Amino acid sequence: MNYKETLEWLFTQLPMYQREGKAAYKANLDNTLKLDQHFDSPHRQFKTIHVAGTNGKGSVSHMLASILQEAGYKTGLYTSPHLKDFRERIKINGEMVSEEYVVNFVKDYRDLFAEIKPSFFEMTVAMAFKYFADQQVDIAVIEVGLGGRLDSTNIIKPLASIITNISFDHMALLGDTLEKIAREKAGIIKPQVPVIIGTRDTATDFVFEDKADECQSLLEFASDNWEVNRNSTNTYTLHRRNGILFDNIQPDLKGFYQRKNIPTVLETVLTLKEQGLSLPDHAVYAGIARTIQNTGLLGRWQELKKHPYTVCDTGHNIDGLTEVVAQINACRYEKLHFVIGMVNDKDVDSVLHILPKDAAYYFCKASIPRAMNEKILAEKARSVGLTGETFPTVDAAYRAAQKAASPRDMIYIGGSTFVVAEIV
Repeated sequence: MNYKETLEWLFTQLPMYQREGKAAYKANLDNTLKLDQHFDSPHRQFKTIHVAGTNGKGSVSHMLASILQEAGYKTGLYTSPHLKDFRERIKINGEMVSEEYVVNFVKDYRDLFAEIKPSFFEMTVAMAFKYFADQQVDIAVIEVGLGGRLDSTNIIKPLASIITNISFDHMALLGDTLEKIAREKAGIIKPQVPVIIGTRDTATDFVFEDKADECQSLLEFASDNWEVNRNSTNTYTLHRRNGILFDNIQPDLKGFYQRKNIPTVLETVLTLKEQGLSLPDHAVYAGIARTIQNTGLLGRWQELKKHPYTVCDTGHNIDGLTEVVAQINACRYEKLHFVIGMVNDKDVDSVLHILPKDAAYYFCKASIPRAMNEKILAEKARSVGLTGETFPTVDAAYRAAQKAASPRDMIYIGGSTFVVAEIV
C-alpha cells in the first residue's frame, strides 16, 4: 500500500472517535497494554510529559515542546486530532513522521492488528511511542486524546502530569457533571509524579487534591501561583508568588485564552527544572515566541487575512467559545460574518446561546460522519435569535462569507475542529 491507501485503511478499517463518536471509544487499556508488550514498552525509553484537560491542552503541549526544542532536547510531540495530515499527530522537533514510516508500520503489523483489533487511537499511540523510541528522542510531550484515566496514552509515567482545566465536553463518555469529568482527567495522576492544574475551580479542585494526596504527588495550581498581565500588543508579564518574573513574553499564539495556558506552561517549566532538565530562560522566551514556527500548530486564533479581518479557531465547547466571543467583541469591524459548523455530540444549544446576535451566520457541515446537518444547526440557531443561510460544505459557506463581506468587516470560522481543518 502507498501512503494514501494506508490512510484509507486506517480510517475505514478501524473506528476513530474523532470521526465516528462513541462507537470508537474503548473503556479500558487492554489493547494498549497488549500492543505495548508486543513492542517491548517503547515509552520507557524516553522521558515524557503528560497533558490533559478540556481546553488548552493542545496549546500547552505545543508550547512545552517548543521550549524543549529551544533548550536543545530532541523532542517528540504526540497530539490529536490532526487538521490536514494524519502525520501532524506524531512529530519530532516539529517534523512530522515520514509517510514511509506510517506505511511500513501498518504493513509490518497488520497481522498483529487483526489479532488484537485495536481502535484507530490505540494503534496511533503505539505507532507514536515506537517511532519516538526508534528515533531516540530525549523527551516527548504526550497529549491525552480523550479523558485521561482510560486514554491510550495513560500507560506512561511522566516527569509531570498537567491538567489544563475542566469544562463540559464529551459528556456521553466522561460524565455529565464537572466532578465526573474531573475524575476521568485526574486518572493521569501517578504516584509521586508532580501535578500541575492550570485553573483552580471550586467545582473540581477537591478531586485533584484527593487524587494527589492518594498518590503522594506534589500539586500546584498555576492560576494560584501566577499574576498575569497582557497588553494590547499580546505581550505578557507574569509574576510568580515566590518572586520569579517573566517579563515581555511575546507568544506567537494570539488567542486571549493563552493568558490561562502560559502560566500553566511556566509552572510546568519550573517543575521540570526541579526534575533536572536544563531549561534556561532564553529557551522559555524563544519557545513561547516561536511555538507555531517550531511545531507547526494551526487553528488557534489563526489570522487568515487582514481585509476583511479573517480568523479561524478550533474552540468548540462552551468554555472555549466563550473566550473566542470575548476576543471577537474586542475586535473592530463593521459587520461580523460567522461561518459555523458543529458536531452532533456537543452541547450545541448552550453554545449557540452565547454567540453574537448581530452577526450574519453561514451554517455548514464538515465532511465527517459526526457533523450536524447544517439545516438542523440553522433551526437550532434560529430558536435563540441567530439568523443566516445554510451551505452543504464549509468551503461553500466560507466563499459566501467572503463574497458578502466588505474589507472593513470580520469573518470568523469555527464551531468545530473539523470546520477549521477544511479552511487552514
